[in-house]
Amino acid sequence: MQTPDTSAPNGTPATDAIVVQDMVRWLERAVIDLNLCPFAKGVHTKGQIHYAVSHATDARDLLQDLAAELEALAEASPDKRDTTLLMAPHCMQDFLDFNDFLELADELVESMDLAGILQVASFHPQFQFAGTAPDDVGNCTNRAPYPTLHLLREDSIDRAVEAFPEAEAIFERNIEVLEQLGAEGWKALDVGPRCPMHAPPADASSDPGARSGKQ
Repeated sequence: MQTPDTSAPNGTPATDAIVVQDMVRWLERAVIDLNLCPFAKGVHTKGQIHYAVSHATDARDLLQDLAAELEALAEASPDKRDTTLLMAPHCMQDFLDFNDFLELADELVESMDLAGILQVASFHPQFQFAGTAPDDVGNCTNRAPYPTLHLLREDSIDRAVEAFPEAEAIFERNIEVLEQLGAEGWKALDVGPRCPMHAPPADASSDPGARSGKQ
């Protein structure tokens, strides 16, 4: 796991470190402990997740960072880097904007001739499935501390599905788990952002017509 230098208390490296720490805490307490993704524990334990913090403040810069991370993942050995989490704490705080950006992300994968090799999934602090209320706890299955692009290898997904035949039912199971946990239970996990300047807005968008995230 990549951990940025934390030596500068007021500098960008230290801020990046907080973002990464927040994501690791979310991964361990929510994704792994609740078993929202049965594939996550293995790559986490083996240190095969690459954490990248984007300093982009708009869609164009974020797209450039995404291109760089896609290329790096494609060139890296799967044994050392199986997947990448690209966090964007400085932009895309509005979920509708982020949801629209995902179309650009998919187009970028195509233009880089990586379709069928890599794919981009997503998480967002205000993620909302179409037809649900903003406070529907089921939305938390795809909520992370920061707007996040999840870069995955298609081969790894195929192998994981073969190893976990129940993968087809993950979405339904996750909704059930979150409904049993409840809003207070999710809040108790304490997986929100720790950096105040990067905290997302409190109000979620209403009925954004979101597309489902891929885990």
